[in-house]
Amino acid sequence: MTETKEIRKSTTDPDCGFMSRENKQEMFCYLDHRTTDMKFNIITDAYVTPGNVHDSVPYLSRLDRQIERFGFKVEAVALDSGYLTNPICKGLHDRSIFGVIAHRRFQPTKGLFPKWKFTYDKEQDIYVCPNGQKLGYRTTTRDGYREYKSDPKRCATCPLLNQCTRSKNKQKVVTRHVWEEHKEKVRINRLSPSGKVLYKYRKEKVERSFADSKELHGLRYCRLRGLHNASEQVLLTAACQNMKKIATHLAKLG
Repeated sequence: MTETKEIRKSTTDPDCGFMSRENKQEMFCYLDHRTTDMKFNIITDAYVTPGNVHDSVPYLSRLDRQIERFGFKVEAVALDSGYLTNPICKGLHDRSIFGVIAHRRFQPTKGLFPKWKFTYDKEQDIYVCPNGQKLGYRTTTRDGYREYKSDPKRCATCPLLNQCTRSKNKQKVVTRHVWEEHKEKVRINRLSPSGKVLYKYRKEKVERSFADSKELHGLRYCRLRGLHNASEQVLLTAACQNMKKIATHLAKLG
């Protein structure tokens, strides 16, 4: 049976997308995916997508475009929690880039142990539950997740069963992506001294750039309809901001 998905479409601007995120206003809009440098806060890339495209989708391709077009030697990047995905963490590792990504809070099922309560043993390739039982590897899904399952016979007599699983067969299943180790490396980067300093500058750089665009350059609203027109508005706004940044820097040099 083929599953169908309902997609909302604007009758006045079919190119835009409906954005629905937690703690965000639901609306039809476009998204500006922007990159700035750390030293002068120059906008090095501005890419527009419909509002229903996740931030992480175009990131690696836009990063590669900047490296190829401008010859940038990217050493480190600081991103918000929306970019904390396995493909991006793996992509940063493959490009030898020090990645710092904000922590994303997951909401576990109420009354059950969160995943971090299960300890992963890399040498044995197993998970250990809070009661000490080993969850062995069973299979890998098509989406790249390795499944680790407990022994239902031992789980049946476990005093923590009600806090561990609610499955009918009384078996706990923990999943781990094949690229999970790269995400763990990014978490270590975030907690390192250099990672904390790098992420601190993010709100002073790219977040400030977005704020200036909306408050000082009228980018809070699209002036024309269509993806092409929205892209033109974003690029012209970015050009104006860059000219101001460059002029300010040259003025400081005398």
